[in-house]
Amino acid sequence: MHALRNLEIVWEDLMEAFENNDQDLIFFLDRETGEVFSVPAEYEDETFWDEVASQEERFLEIPPFDYGQERQLVHAFIQRLTNEGLKAMLTRAFSGQQSHGRLHEILSFYQEEQEHFQAIREAFLTDRAAHWLEEHDIYPPER
Repeated sequence: MHALRNLEIVWEDLMEAFENNDQDLIFFLDRETGEVFSVPAEYEDETFWDEVASQEERFLEIPPFDYGQERQLVHAFIQRLTNEGLKAMLTRAFSGQQSHGRLHEILSFYQEEQEHFQAIREAFLTDRAAHWLEEHDIYPPER
């Protein structure tokens, strides 16, 4: 069990890790230094992987981006829209395959809604990161 620690973590780096949707990258948080770093999933350095495995308390693997949660977030956002035309457009785009890219494309014409969605998404990712840190008894200084 780790003692509670205040770690200096570069929040932007942590958020980038939580937003990562590249299956070929694995992000870690070094519990001792607060550094967030990534390695290719296919990284061939056995010494590195042995070190990570033997020090799993120190090197925490940051969970990958969660598309299921993102879809729930987008769905909830669309349901709350009051602009019926935009709501209908986004509902159609959301049910398609390329929903994420299409959402940003469509919202780029609706500045206020786009900013609102970005704020919701950022709050969601921030919450997710904060909960993950708490689960590991890491309490970064207030941002």
